[in-house]
Order: sequence, then C-alpha cells, then structure tokens
Amino acid sequence: MSASSRILQISCLAVMLSACAGTSAPTKPGTAENSGKPDSQQTSERQDSKNQQLTSSTPAGGHTAATRRAALRQFGQELASTRQLSEAGVLSLVDDARYNPTVIRIVTPPAAGQPKVPRSWASYRGRFVEPIRINQGRAFMQQYAAELDRAAQRYGVPQSIIAAIIGVETLYGKSQGNFRVLDALASLGFDYPDPKRPDRAAMFRGQLADLIELDLTGRLDARSIKGSYAGAIGIPQFMPGSIKRFAVSATGAKTIDLSNSVPDAIVSVANFLVEHGWQRGLPVFAPVTLPASADKLVDGGLKPNLDWPQLRAAGAKLAPGAKETAWSRGPLGVIDLPEEATGKVELRTATPNFFAITQYNRSYFYAASVADLAQALENR
Repeated sequence: MSASSRILQISCLAVMLSACAGTSAPTKPGTAENSGKPDSQQTSERQDSKNQQLTSSTPAGGHTAATRRAALRQFGQELASTRQLSEAGVLSLVDDARYNPTVIRIVTPPAAGQPKVPRSWASYRGRFVEPIRINQGRAFMQQYAAELDRAAQRYGVPQSIIAAIIGVETLYGKSQGNFRVLDALASLGFDYPDPKRPDRAAMFRGQLADLIELDLTGRLDARSIKGSYAGAIGIPQFMPGSIKRFAVSATGAKTIDLSNSVPDAIVSVANFLVEHGWQRGLPVFAPVTLPASADKLVDGGLKPNLDWPQLRAAGAKLAPGAKETAWSRGPLGVIDLPEEATGKVELRTATPNFFAITQYNRSYFYAASVADLAQALENR
C-alpha cells in the first residue's frame, strides 16, 4: 500500500466514524474532517482469509490473546448487567469474535513523516458524481419509484437525495462490504491501533455493544452479518447504533432488513435525515452569490451559524432569477470545498438540510457530493 493511499484510508475512516448513519459517540455519519467518506470500494474489500480467533492470536498493539480475551469477557459481563441482557448470550457472542488483521492494517496511522495528501474537492466529487453512478441511480429510481415516492411523501426528503445517499454509500446496494461486523468492531474496540485516540476505541466498543443488543433482541444475526471494515451495515451503511435508533420498516414489521430490503433502506435513510434536522421543502443549498471575502464566514462546523440578513450585510446577493423563499427565513452556513494543491476553494451557502446530510457523514465533501449526485439524477 502506498503512503498516499494509506493516508487517504485513515482520513476516510475518520469521516466514516461519525454516522454511516450515526454512531453512539460522535454521530457516524464522519468527523468534521472534510476529506471524505470511505469509498464503497474499500468497504467491499475481501476479508482476510487469515483471520484468527482472539483466543489463538496475538495481534499488533502489544496485547496478548489472554489479556484481550479477559477484557472482552469483562466488557460482556458489564454489558449484560447494564442493558439487562442474558450474560450467557452476550458472552457467547463475545467469545465468537475474531481478530481481523486486515481491519487493523487499514486503520493503522501512517508512519511519522509521511506526506499529507492534499484534499481535493474535484477528485472526491469525481468518484461519486460520474456516469456509472448516475446511470445506475436513474435505473434505481425507476425500479423503486413507488417506494421512493412513499418515503418522500411521508418524510419530506426528495427521492433523489435518498437515492444519492444509497448510491454514494454502496452503489445502490451492490457494495455493502465483506467484513464480518462482529469481528471488525471487536478488533477496533479492543485493539485500535492509534493510542492517541482512545475515544475511537470507546466508540467502537459502544457500537459492539449495540450490535450484541440487536442480536439478542432478535433484530439481526451478529454472527453472520457483514459490512464495512468499520462496522457499517447494509444498503445504507448504518452503524449498529443507527440501526437501533433510526432504522424503520417500510411495512411496519418488527424485523428490519437493511442488507436485503431496499424499501427498508429507503425509509430508514429518510427517517435518519428527518431525525437529524431535515426540513421539508428546503433546498440543500441556497441560491446565493457570495462575495470574494466569504471564506471568512466559514467556521468548519456542522450547524448553520448565520442568516440571510447577515450574509447580505457581508455582500451576498440572490443568484440571477432566484427568490427569497423559506430558505431565507432560517439559519444558513457558508461551507468550503477546497483544492489544497492549488489554493483554490469553492464556497456555497448551505441550508439546514445540508447540515442534516453531514450528520450521515461528517464531511462537507460527502454532503456536497450527495447533493450534486441528487441533482444529476434529477437532470434527466
């Protein structure tokens, strides 16, 4: 693996950890880093055939198999007590967790001194807003037109936005990942390779706890379900915590199948966005022409901190032909999409709906790519 690809994978993982639809610590869908979401190609990387059981391996990180096993069992006992789950059931799952060296290799930070890969909005956008994803997205929207329309009517999230998120995440369900999620989360929770980020290990342990709870309450099979190397599951790449909190059934059934049911995935994406602030009828971006000095208005945050009168006072104007509608009466934010190698940056005025998408993945690049792909899907 080259230095640049290793750095890209690490920065992508940081974004993924915030929400592939939400984590129980920071919201998965990514951190506030703008380098982007892990590629769906990465999430489909074949699981290492040399995976070893925790009881018979000594992974990198300085832990022995015995100490890791003891830590996992203590975790299981505390989880059973805290969430009132069967201790025997929890420990059975914990004992079945296997160490996955491929997962650890992917997330291991690059060696000190390796060059940082410049962020490129054009490069990132080009991976998702491209002919294959657009053409397959239009076919997806045609095939599931009724399901998308029902979700749009119920939640107020446009069909194209729902389709674009699924397209960016898994190429419309075709690339859901080949890692056993139980193994990935146990490996990252108990052998996270960056000792400077204990919060990451804690977050993954929380996701492991949610996965086990989902299994023992009959909502999924933790022993068999597969997903990304960071534990994201199914067509919409929900982390276990998001499945627990935001996944819904298209038919109202108790069982929700995000790995095989496109209708369940569609309504779950829409529900996630609404639960994170999506507002019916608002665009993702406001039709505003920003002044050259608008870069000073960017704060890098995940909430809008300005309004239309403030932007006008700073020199912003309506785009030609645009009108002040609902977007002009609510909060707004200026976001940046940089080309670091050239020093150039694209600035846009984002509404609360843009920031709702960043709760799916905490990246300006990600949310803007979803919006642009959605627009391309609509431009038939």
